[in-house]
Amino acid sequence: MIKFIAKSAFVAAFLFSLPTYSSAIQTNNSEEINAAVIKTGADNYEKYLPLLKDKKVGIVTNQTGILSNKTHVVDFLLEKKIAVQTIFAPEHGFRGTADAGEHIVDGKDPKTGLSIISLYGDNKKPKPAQLAGIDVMIFDLQDVGARFYTYISSLHYVMEACAENNIPLIVFDRPNPNGSIVDGPLLEKEFTSFVGMHPIPLLHGMTIGEYAQMVNGEKWLKDGAQCKLTVIPCLDYKRTMPYSLLVKPSPNLPNDQSINLYASLCLFEGTNVSVGRGTETQFQIYGSPYLSKTNFTFTPKPNFGAKDPLYNGKECFGEDLTSYPKLKQLELKWLIKAYQNTSDKTKFFNAFFTKLAGTKKLQQQIENGVSETEIRKSWKKDLETFKKMRIKYLIYK
Repeated sequence: MIKFIAKSAFVAAFLFSLPTYSSAIQTNNSEEINAAVIKTGADNYEKYLPLLKDKKVGIVTNQTGILSNKTHVVDFLLEKKIAVQTIFAPEHGFRGTADAGEHIVDGKDPKTGLSIISLYGDNKKPKPAQLAGIDVMIFDLQDVGARFYTYISSLHYVMEACAENNIPLIVFDRPNPNGSIVDGPLLEKEFTSFVGMHPIPLLHGMTIGEYAQMVNGEKWLKDGAQCKLTVIPCLDYKRTMPYSLLVKPSPNLPNDQSINLYASLCLFEGTNVSVGRGTETQFQIYGSPYLSKTNFTFTPKPNFGAKDPLYNGKECFGEDLTSYPKLKQLELKWLIKAYQNTSDKTKFFNAFFTKLAGTKKLQQQIENGVSETEIRKSWKKDLETFKKMRIKYLIYK
């Protein structure tokens, strides 16, 4: 069952200083204006506060769960006397400070005293005991539009748990900063994992609310279950609008450029090439000690979000993309170039690459010297089918 809350007028909020939850993302003035004009689902509180009255509430959120005045959604709900019971935190934790893949333990939020349950590691899906006494669940996370960004995997498991325990789920929608791009190979079922749960392309071009509707509508939950879903939409948002996030969605996506390049460069995580973890330009550069020497080099060192980065202390040769024009598609040329220029091609790919790509074909195509143009042609039919299916779940036409 899907319930959609219609748009309504909303008064723009003033921006205040960041709370301790948040680390501001680097941006430019035009995108700051767009971010101020667009209202997220969390800002559309006139539509959801009545649904939460006299309810015991659980919430899946992290540092990205903020209103346009930069008040955290948990603080806002408590100010409105909403009975928040438990915080559920995805990869990187409630404060968004943990490394990618780092084990997150359950705990207590020192500011509110609320219990925090980790939805990463062995406990990706809320257990019935963890949901006991909760009348309604909220999901408020900022996605970046890539299949392997694990917040949409957490969404799947939360929806499944809500369906199984007959708990309504309310998704506070947020713009997708890559929302106008639909591109890449579709995931093949045999390569399903936490970095790829559904048969979608690498860049799906949907907001997280639209994506939730697709998961429900296509019956992708276990045994074809569907949860009672309500999406609180963004206001004054168009898919083609540039949108700059108010905080880092995760430690290694520090700015707009990294978010735009993320889907293209993250494929390097399945190779022996660094994407700049351990530098200040994560997902804006790439390189390794095994690539041909170039004028551009970097040396990864431990930092916030990368306690032990790949090639820690070793000089890497590669390419600086910090000023590269904004991408409008998934870009493969850097991956192909690096493969062609690596000193030992047999050590270039690792087993994780197939999970990220969602298919064995992409690695095989690159190893066989297939051109990027031909590789892109091989996706065309699947992309057309996906785009047709996607239409019925779009909120922002």
